[in-house]
Amino acid sequence: MRYKQLGRTGVKVSALSLGTATFGVAPLEADCDRLVGRAIDLGINMIDVANSYGNQARFDRPGVPAWMDRRSAEEIVGRAIGGRRNGLVLCSKVMEPVGEGVNDRGLSRRHIVEQLEQSLRRLGTDHLDVYYAHHPDPSVPIEETVRTFDDLVRQGKLRYYALSTYPAWQVVDALWKAERIGASAPVCLQVQYNLARREPELDIVPVCLANALSLTVFSPLAGGLLAGPSKRSETFVGRQRWGGTAFTPREIALAEELEHLAARHGHSPAMLALAWLIAQPTVASAIIGAEAIGELEANAAASDLDLPADVRAALDNIG
Repeated sequence: MRYKQLGRTGVKVSALSLGTATFGVAPLEADCDRLVGRAIDLGINMIDVANSYGNQARFDRPGVPAWMDRRSAEEIVGRAIGGRRNGLVLCSKVMEPVGEGVNDRGLSRRHIVEQLEQSLRRLGTDHLDVYYAHHPDPSVPIEETVRTFDDLVRQGKLRYYALSTYPAWQVVDALWKAERIGASAPVCLQVQYNLARREPELDIVPVCLANALSLTVFSPLAGGLLAGPSKRSETFVGRQRWGGTAFTPREIALAEELEHLAARHGHSPAMLALAWLIAQPTVASAIIGAEAIGELEANAAASDLDLPADVRAALDNIG
């Protein structure tokens, strides 16, 4: 497993990290302990969770327990890591709705502090390594959110904090406001970035390069689009995982181009797509939401693949 530095922190994280959004559904809870253990054995030291993952109705699928009968992803991960916590970079998030109450969401001081305590309890730990603002909250001044995260860092409950799905201008605003009020700054940014979604290269990547921020990337295989024809033909791939539509003709054409390139060079499409992504200078880790151990092992092998210059150029120009 390859390791990369997370922003300016000096902390080294695995180039591939374990995503847990559908824990309890795919994989089922009974299989999660073995999957987490195998991820750790493969050298993955970063686990990505959120307080809203796992036991919500949006993750429901036929043939699996309904949301009210499932544990949260944080609870499942907490049980799975057990005594292996110290070697891990454990991440969670706050902002999305977690209840019906008017204050059961957002980035107010009240909600952040309350949710952190619950996340720590579910995960069975006394601190998080990285705590993300899951999405921007326009109802709360960024100064309040940044100050709250900074206070939690000073209390030792967080090692670092970060931002997720923030547009470039709000990342810059958060950095500027943190400096102005004397608070610690976010250390990384989580975005969707892959061969089929390269919008971050327009503004997010330049912001990261200018401010020594790292990217942690979700959906590195575009929800299965870039994982080969058998994977992308499954029922629950892409936006269909959350009740959305299937892949567009343009997306399928790009995936087929990748598959032809992969066949010529003797690798799987997923291997090429992941190797290209983690070679990007701003990317610290690509979050893989493996549903089975075989899938996890196949994806983990991409960490050790050094792409020749001609293959990198072909991937750069794909689509």
